[in-house]
Amino acid sequence: MSATQPGGAPNPRWRVLRGTTFRLLGAAVIGALTGLAVFSLTQVTNRSLFAITGGVAGAAAVLAVQWYQRTARLTEVKVTVPQLSELTFAVNNDARQVAWQMFVETVTRVSTQPLASDQGVVREALSSMYGLFATTRETLKASRPTATVPSGQTVEYLAITMLNQALRPFLSQWHPRLQEFERAHPDGQESAWPENAACRAALREVQRDIYEYAIGFARLAGVREAEALIGVVPAPRSPGAGNGSDDRSSTDGLPRTRS
Repeated sequence: MSATQPGGAPNPRWRVLRGTTFRLLGAAVIGALTGLAVFSLTQVTNRSLFAITGGVAGAAAVLAVQWYQRTARLTEVKVTVPQLSELTFAVNNDARQVAWQMFVETVTRVSTQPLASDQGVVREALSSMYGLFATTRETLKASRPTATVPSGQTVEYLAITMLNQALRPFLSQWHPRLQEFERAHPDGQESAWPENAACRAALREVQRDIYEYAIGFARLAGVREAEALIGVVPAPRSPGAGNGSDDRSSTDGLPRTRS
């Protein structure tokens, strides 16, 4: 199994395996030190042994409770989800870690960087979103499912909604259309594509949605001033704009989420 994905991005499964290995090594070291400590305690008097053992057990119990509160306690966060409404999400440390990974993957791609009408390459933007789709799926598959609670949604819900409500409709419509033009005109300029302007307009619309999802991931991860980190705010949606989906478009070659 490769430690990196195509393009140099770390493989999520490799990160999980590496983290598990470090935890096992840490547990082995702690176990060895504990064994030495117990052996040393057996050399003292019985009364002292009981006193020391009780003190250690009490301290360990306090530390265990504090650790559990930090890692397992759920926090409610309100996030505005594009195409839906403001929802309440319940997050713990594991969910924050997944949300942080999703935030980084989202904001470091072309998916949130608008293209001027006469600049940039649409193919690069589509390929970037295609990569975001695949990476999001891999991140979700490699992470442990967040515990569900009646009071709120999970970070996985936000990520899957981004895939199915924003990325999939856009890629399903424009990826095969651009491929068709590229096959018919292998040496042609992208500017000669008759649907170039329409694709760029649809791209700006979906970029606005991806930006909102990125802000949502940032809120779940506890990132402050996420807008400043992203640096670029896509233009607002035009009044009455739809999602530009086309049921007649082919979805060949597009990764699918599992039902």
